[in-house]
Amino acid sequence: MKEAIIRRAAEHDLPEMLNLYRHLHPHEAQLEPATAERVWSNLLTSNFMTVIVAQAAEQLVSSCTLAIVPNLSRGGRSYGVIENVVTHADHRKLGLGRRVLAHALDVASQADCYKVHLATGSKREATLRFYEEVGFERGGKTYFEVRREVALSGRHVGNWPSADQSGA
Repeated sequence: MKEAIIRRAAEHDLPEMLNLYRHLHPHEAQLEPATAERVWSNLLTSNFMTVIVAQAAEQLVSSCTLAIVPNLSRGGRSYGVIENVVTHADHRKLGLGRRVLAHALDVASQADCYKVHLATGSKREATLRFYEEVGFERGGKTYFEVRREVALSGRHVGNWPSADQSGA
């Protein structure tokens, strides 16, 4: 394999990103082209988001998304959140995911983030150990999430809990 280049994603990368994301969520329905273009444009023009990619030849083979969140605590220092870490199945175990994450941590450092969270839905021990080897720690904080289910049609099914339903 030719040496991969680690860089920020660009507008022309959308088709390759959509192909790469099939390795992240293989059973998820493909986005409508207009939706994909709108979301991609929002990601690339946001002051808070960075999509980092590894490119080998003309193919994107690994990626992650870094959000830099402004913050009024911790002396006004931002924090980062990494999501959607993916490496093409044919290019795993070559250090590409590690390089993409290292680049994300460099971007977070340049933005003076005081911490970076990484979210994963994986329960595989090998995946969790990989994140630890990159420098992330398990068990520091407890994170919770609430999801709205999406039907195969792409429409939301159900609603967020309302304040009177939350018990708070």
